[in-house]
Amino acid sequence: MSSIFELSPRCQELQRLLTDFVENDCIPAEEVYESQVGQGNQRWKVIPPIMEELKAKARSLGLWNLFLHKGYPEGPGLTNFEYAILCEITGRCPRIAPEALNCSAPDTGNMEVFAKYGTAAQKEQYLVPLMKGQIRSAFAMTEIAVSSSDATNIETRIERVGDHYIINGHKWWISGAGDPRCRVYLVMGKSDPGNQSKYHQQSIVIVPADTPGVKVVRPMTVFGYDDAPEGHCEVKFTNVKVPVSNIIAGEGRGFEVIQGRLGPGRIHHCMRCIGMAERTLDEMVARVTNPSRRTFGQILARHGTVAADVAKIRIDINAARLMVLAAADKIDKVGAKGALRDIAMAKVMVPNVLQRTIDLAIQAFGAAGLSQDYPMARFFAAARSIRIADGPDEVHIQQLARFELIRGDEIREKQDAAKARRKQILANNSKL
Repeated sequence: MSSIFELSPRCQELQRLLTDFVENDCIPAEEVYESQVGQGNQRWKVIPPIMEELKAKARSLGLWNLFLHKGYPEGPGLTNFEYAILCEITGRCPRIAPEALNCSAPDTGNMEVFAKYGTAAQKEQYLVPLMKGQIRSAFAMTEIAVSSSDATNIETRIERVGDHYIINGHKWWISGAGDPRCRVYLVMGKSDPGNQSKYHQQSIVIVPADTPGVKVVRPMTVFGYDDAPEGHCEVKFTNVKVPVSNIIAGEGRGFEVIQGRLGPGRIHHCMRCIGMAERTLDEMVARVTNPSRRTFGQILARHGTVAADVAKIRIDINAARLMVLAAADKIDKVGAKGALRDIAMAKVMVPNVLQRTIDLAIQAFGAAGLSQDYPMARFFAAARSIRIADGPDEVHIQQLARFELIRGDEIREKQDAAKARRKQILANNSKL
């Protein structure tokens, strides 16, 4: 990588520290973490104590809030590209490492919203404790009654009544809403449904989690995983009343806010996917080269199809990594809006690469690959859900198609110019 991308000495040191922390603290702590998650009626009340130990160590190592890029004075001063390098490492232990560094979704996106759009009072009340890891948060956009991949469909109402907003809506798949530390929601809804521009009908408001009328209905499961204690929940907002000072950026700017929030967040997801893919490949290589595991008289790696799968996975992972790093670099240079095409390509490619990697690894493991003894089953659930989260594949593919097809007139003009030049050369006795 260094032959293509030169990393600063600081980034290299963070890379070394983080690799050691993930490999020697986070991954070995996975079993303890799962054993400490609450059971029964304590499922959504208990925070594994090992997490607080890991957070304390990460902070002491300077591995804290790495995600908030150098454009924000509150952050550690890294570029999106540098954080992409580091974020991949956390993907090797996605259940623990991101939170241990205070770099887990949805908090990262919410912190960036507060940092970019928040007032001084909003930052003091929510950004500061979020960045200290004292509270958690949730982002409430997806709705149960409409196809939310088209965010203009959102039906939640945010109505101004005097000096307050009244919020009514029914959301689901709200990540983090089950966490007992969740203190605040950022809620997207329509404040001006009659606006002629469908992209200026929405606003985002701050809703403290303990506001009357906020009800967590139930946790949802992803292929049976509930991801406690954070979870992904169905949430109802019934006549929820908040002061007008809780608006983010201003009325009608909801789309602007979510686009700024989702761009870097999609890259974070993709880099963690690369980390998961790398760990999956490691597990697969260890399995198929194990001399004690033989079929038809030879180790699994000696079978041509297995060896070919390993090679194809390596090609896919390396290509996916370059795709994501290019997108992160583009964000640094021209901003998330200018990097939309690169972000969309990465968001489509990388989770699919991860899904294929896991599928091939599971096949090499046999039934063991489906079990709780190895990380692939949970990784597969994550990979499949990421192909829907933050915009499904189809939305990004449609966007990419528009970027390409819009070039039609330009391409035809070039082709016509080439034809005219060819005729000119032929008319000149085949001379330039």
